Amino acid sequence: MSRPVIGVDASRCFKRQPTGTENYARRILQGLLELEEAPAYEWRLYVDTPLPIPGAPWVGLAHAAPIWLPRVRMWTHRALAREVRRNPPHALFVPAHVLPFAWRPRAAPPAVMTVHDLGYRHFPEAHRPWARRYLRWTTGYAVRRACRLICVSRATRADVMKFHGAEASRLDVIHEGCIARDRPEPEQAAACRQALGLERDYALFLSTLQPRKNVERLIRSYARLAQTEALDWDLALAGQLGWLSQPILRAVEQSPARPRIHVLGYVDEAQAAALYAGARFFCYPSLHEGFGLPVLEAQTLGTPVMTSRHSALPEVAGDAALLVDPEDEEEIAQAMLQLSRDENLRQTLIQKGYANVKRFSWEKAARATLAVLEKAMQRDP
Repeated sequence: MSRPVIGVDASRCFKRQPTGTENYARRILQGLLELEEAPAYEWRLYVDTPLPIPGAPWVGLAHAAPIWLPRVRMWTHRALAREVRRNPPHALFVPAHVLPFAWRPRAAPPAVMTVHDLGYRHFPEAHRPWARRYLRWTTGYAVRRACRLICVSRATRADVMKFHGAEASRLDVIHEGCIARDRPEPEQAAACRQALGLERDYALFLSTLQPRKNVERLIRSYARLAQTEALDWDLALAGQLGWLSQPILRAVEQSPARPRIHVLGYVDEAQAAALYAGARFFCYPSLHEGFGLPVLEAQTLGTPVMTSRHSALPEVAGDAALLVDPEDEEEIAQAMLQLSRDENLRQTLIQKGYANVKRFSWEKAARATLAVLEKAMQRDP
């Protein structure tokens, strides 16, 4: 008897400088393929990267077969849609926002898509005009056509219902996972810090530098402290440059605390772990997040966290972070000062952080995702 076939858009798994969505796509695929139930299915993994791909999560697995579809413009709507029409799986899983277009709905396999956030609805000015139009169109299309939608937080689920009128019965909340990591050895953290030019203790921000992350207010809050307090720590900003990052870089250059603000650029996973572990605290006052994985990454490495009380961040941080109004620079500044000096608070947040991250795992996320795919194959409402 032939096995049910699950197709997965795996094109986001192998970007050279992965950010949140790409990391999710790779982790959830790896989690799915490692489930003990996985061999009961045939997994077709659609990629736009030539094969073989060293280190891919399907290497050595008899139940998984990558399918290379050469990269073309609008790959999802042309190459992937054509392949799925020609050789349809029993269910299609799209982990990164965009459902293939241009097929007849009745001929399409049941599709499951993950919605990560609707930040473009809350902060449209932080996205290019064409990106806003594309995101609105593709998300609206997915809400109409997908059999089920996975939302990475209750906050994202509420947004999908509010802005697109989606029925609650088709929306499944499945939190992302978090990989438990051992703290790097002190020598590793020191070597990373030296390589990146960090000579003093530091507070860390790590994410894409873009307006939604609220980095300009963070810079101004730190400068406000540096002018009134004797600080023995700097501010380190790590992450690749996003759209509209120029005002952020200009804010750094014009800051009165400029010599103590370090723009580190994109860092890989090993560098990120060393930076988290070596930071005095992690500051993430983002204006909007669909999930907020950096909060968990800091907590799993024993770093106290300050983050926003907006969107999904309180849902993810639990009671293990100092929450602030991300639009109040004075509140951000005072939270930073408190985390730099109140050792009892720091230790409390560290211990609560270790407990909080236990709520999240990629195995749990993968198991719940497989259950949604099984529902889709049965076309359950």
